[in-house]
Amino acid sequence: MSLPQKLDRLLSRADEIRHALNTADGAQVGALSKELSDLEPLVEKVQEYRATERGRDEAEAMLADPELRELAEPEYFALRDRLPVLEREIRLMLLPRDAADQGNAILEIRPAAGGDEAALFAAELFGAYQRYAATQGWRFEVLEYDEGELGGVKGATATVEGRGVFAQLKFESGVHRVQRVPATESQGRIHTSTVTVAVMAEAEEVDVQINESDLRIDTYRASGAGGQHVNKTDSAVRITHIPTGTVVAMQEERSQHKNRAKAMKVLRARIYDAQRNRLDSARAADRKSQVGTGDRSERIRTYNFPQGRVTDHRIGLTLHKIDRVMLGEFDDIIGALTAEDEAARLAAEAE
Repeated sequence: MSLPQKLDRLLSRADEIRHALNTADGAQVGALSKELSDLEPLVEKVQEYRATERGRDEAEAMLADPELRELAEPEYFALRDRLPVLEREIRLMLLPRDAADQGNAILEIRPAAGGDEAALFAAELFGAYQRYAATQGWRFEVLEYDEGELGGVKGATATVEGRGVFAQLKFESGVHRVQRVPATESQGRIHTSTVTVAVMAEAEEVDVQINESDLRIDTYRASGAGGQHVNKTDSAVRITHIPTGTVVAMQEERSQHKNRAKAMKVLRARIYDAQRNRLDSARAADRKSQVGTGDRSERIRTYNFPQGRVTDHRIGLTLHKIDRVMLGEFDDIIGALTAEDEAARLAAEAE
């Protein structure tokens, strides 16, 4: 089906829904209203596109009149150049959407290779994402922060809440490599360490059905930093989802109830993430043409402190502003990754 035909069908469907809403009963109103709400941004863009087409044609007709040419020429070229931009925006809006894109995300960061230096960088990267979230107006809630020695972390987890969070952060999943001279290095040698980042869509209860009978819940006394309560109450919680073997432990809160709620949130996200990955494997050929596979073992980025650069290996992007990136300025990287993914999906759709 050609693009004009698709747009005609879209506008017709929007009209059908508007008419149906006049006679719909209570049960139908909700579903029809949601469908219309989803369609309206695209309908408005289509209307703008067609109004621009008409304006271009009218300006083009005026070019034939010597008296009107000087007046019409700037408008003609402006409208002509606007049309491809609008067409691309429409094609992007027509692409199949990931329902998780507009929702929240759960961010997990763990040190991998490199000992204390990996733990230190994991803490710094976690802080960088927290600062980025603040610039976007998102809510960043720390679920777990297992502090290690020298200021590093053994693991850190947070929920990031806001509109479109998952869409912006999902390409951050993978192995992040850091190259620098550690503070403890007396010979000035550059060390290479790695941390893993996992970004998972936050799952609602309707997304993942978990039976209580499938859970093994253990409570124990928390350890590490956290105040006098740590080793005096069984506030820490470990939940095992028996069918999948997924295990989540949480001890950040003094309350066992709160730790259990946080652990369930992470457990649900991990199971949902595994389900999504299984579905994605069926589209492996498509994913190879996109920005990344989302594989946790894929090395996606290098932070080279001596050279002051950050390189994203998937798209060959290098920025010489590592200090700004570590302060949370991820916009250039995330914007480039999103643009590359959109271009790949548009190309695949055109095949």
